[in-house]
Order: sequence, then C-alpha cells, then structure tokens
Amino acid sequence: MRVWYQSFVEPAAQAAYIDRLRARLLAVAAPGAVFEVHGMSPPDRHFHALTEFRCAEATIRAALRAEAEGCDAFVIGHFQEPGLVECRGAVDIPVIGLGEAAMLFGCSIARKIGLVTISEVFVPWHEDQIARHGLDRRVAGVVAISADLPRFMRAFTDAAEYRSVRAEFLDQVRPLLRQGVDLLIPAGGLPMLLFAQERPFLADGVPVLDGIAVVAKAAEMAVSLHRVTGLSASRAGPYRRAPPGAIEDFQAGTRIAP
Repeated sequence: MRVWYQSFVEPAAQAAYIDRLRARLLAVAAPGAVFEVHGMSPPDRHFHALTEFRCAEATIRAALRAEAEGCDAFVIGHFQEPGLVECRGAVDIPVIGLGEAAMLFGCSIARKIGLVTISEVFVPWHEDQIARHGLDRRVAGVVAISADLPRFMRAFTDAAEYRSVRAEFLDQVRPLLRQGVDLLIPAGGLPMLLFAQERPFLADGVPVLDGIAVVAKAAEMAVSLHRVTGLSASRAGPYRRAPPGAIEDFQAGTRIAP
C-alpha cells in the first residue's frame, strides 16, 4: 500500500517538521503501508485565501501525479484541504483530507468538538469548512492561537518555545471548554504533530486529537475498502469524474487571450 502524503511546507526549510512527520507516519503505519511525504515550494506561508488557492492547484497536480505513479491513495495533509473536491473528481484513487478525516473521526468519539486554529485569519475559513462537511451541529466553535511557520519550527526543537505554544493553546481553549466541548482538534498538521508527543494530551481532562494518526488510519481504511468495494468516491454528486479533456486542459494550463 503506497500513500502519497502531500504536506504544505518546504522540506528543506522546514526539515524539523518533515522529519518528525515521516517518523510519526512510519510509527503508526500498518504493516505493508508506506507513506511517501511530499512538500511544496513555496510553502503555504502567507495566511491568505490567495495562498490557499495557489496551493490547491499544486495539490490537484500532485494528486494526478500520485495516481499516475501507482499510489493507492492521496492525503491532503493540510487541515483546510484546498482542492479536495477537485482532487476527488480528478482521480480514481481515494483522496483523504486531513480536516475532514479528523472531524469525522472526532464525531465517533465525542459529541461536541472544538477546533483550535493557528491564526484568526483561518477562523471564517474553518467555519465555512465545517458547514461544507455538514458538521455545524457537532463542532461548537473555532478559536485561534497566534503561531506562524517559524514559531512552529522553533517549537519542534526548542523546549521553551514548545511550552509557550502549549500554554497559549490551553489558554485559548477555555471558552470552548466552558461550552462543554469534549474533544479538541488542533486545526493544522503543524500543531497536530507538535502535540502528538504527549499521548494523551489533555486540556482539563478533554482530549486533544492526534489528527496525523487519524488521517493515516483513514487512508489505510480507504485503500482497503477501495479494494473490497471498488469505490473511492461517489460519482453521482460533486465528486463526478472529470472528463479527460478537463484534465488535459488543466495540466496544459490556461493563458489569457488578447
């Protein structure tokens, strides 16, 4: 089983994250499952919709390449999962989104979920994402810490920075805990992986989900079920298979006519 795991960071510049991600996936992978981690350059480094749009295009191209190279599944390792709908419509292998997988699993072990994102910029993005997945009755709210890419990179190697990020996380989740949230999900691969070193990580007794392990197991299950049922995505709705011409046009690129 080969799974293409598409990260949204630059492998050389953010090696502290990529190295730990590969080690984590290796540790949780089932026998015979191999997770091939790929980054992107430039990374998802500017917190803006335009950056997410750029990364979505790169992600779709990566999904097409993953299928062409014989991978059994494709993981969008970014909680916002830009390009998820388009990827599922473009390939016949299972496509698993980090955010969707984490929230759906969360619904199976808790009744009221809270998201903790890495920037206030992403709060409305996640609120839209929750609604798209039909989970607005299960996800009670979204709060944000303030941590950019360099700060997370420091936290992976500097104990004092880790304690600082952790303390801010615990401070920001208090409003969610007062609402009765019984599961917290860090809304991003960076905080998920950072906090995975604590097993379990509890905030006043409320578990903080290790979404990296969840998406890895979701990918393995998707591949197994694809082999059993022949299904990767329904073709009767928004994941309708793209016609060959649409894929050819996409791969060729579009120019603005005079």
